[in-house]
Amino acid sequence: MSKLLLIDASPYIFRAYYSIPDSMRDSEGKPCNAIYGFINFLFQVITQAKPEFIAVAFDDKLSSSFRNEIYPEYKQHREPVPEALSDQFSMCLYGAEALGLPVFMEKSYEADDLIGTLAKKLRSEQQEIWIVSSDKDLAQLITPGDTFWDFARNRQLDEAGVQEHFGVRPDQFVDYLALMGDQVDNIPGVPGIGPKSACALLQHFDTLENTFENIDEISNLKIRGAKSIKTKLQDNKDQAFLSQKLAMIATDAPVDVSIDALACRPVQSAALEKMFDFLNFGSALRTRISHLESM
Repeated sequence: MSKLLLIDASPYIFRAYYSIPDSMRDSEGKPCNAIYGFINFLFQVITQAKPEFIAVAFDDKLSSSFRNEIYPEYKQHREPVPEALSDQFSMCLYGAEALGLPVFMEKSYEADDLIGTLAKKLRSEQQEIWIVSSDKDLAQLITPGDTFWDFARNRQLDEAGVQEHFGVRPDQFVDYLALMGDQVDNIPGVPGIGPKSACALLQHFDTLENTFENIDEISNLKIRGAKSIKTKLQDNKDQAFLSQKLAMIATDAPVDVSIDALACRPVQSAALEKMFDFLNFGSALRTRISHLESM
């Protein structure tokens, strides 16, 4: 069975920026540490997974998407991306393309949505889908036969693994976030309900809708603070369903592609050499990348 790798670029670009010294400078004296780390990450992923098909999804904007039309405060609490990092994003995308990898980026949609759309369009019995990200939100996309791969933590979760790790099934993950919120994305959730309470509610009621339809039962559940949980839900019903909309990954982004278009292409050696020369990259990364040409 062939393997389709769907990579969420941003977490690994950020990780590279904050884990590699910014003393790495290009020919113009600008930091290039994130580019180096991201290209090295792509090499490691490809050589370990050996996929037949691959896509790398980038965020067009890191702090806004169509979700801000629903909830203007979405992601607005985040600190601005350092200029030294934001300046490296375009070169990360160019580097991925030069490695022969299909890349995707769409205005108003996040990388999560592009991955969700590609997974839905291309899911079949002919390929395994591996979603590569450290963002837990993408766990909602996992179906039988899929794998959620948190590469940096070397954690691979199938459908059962997601439930074991988070306490809820992948198809419950949106409701899980709707109840407890998500501080990273500024999704409000229901104030006072944390992961344990959210898991307990979904284990009993299965869905957010069913939780509210049977809200009077909550007081009798063996959940710590059950009576106060009922009140919190009653007071924040609209906010819970708003959070559900915000947490749900779109699977209808404007991406029209066939599986054949995601086949790994030859490395553009000349383009990479020119890029690495400008970035002052040494022989170590060049040697690693040269191995891709023989794969």
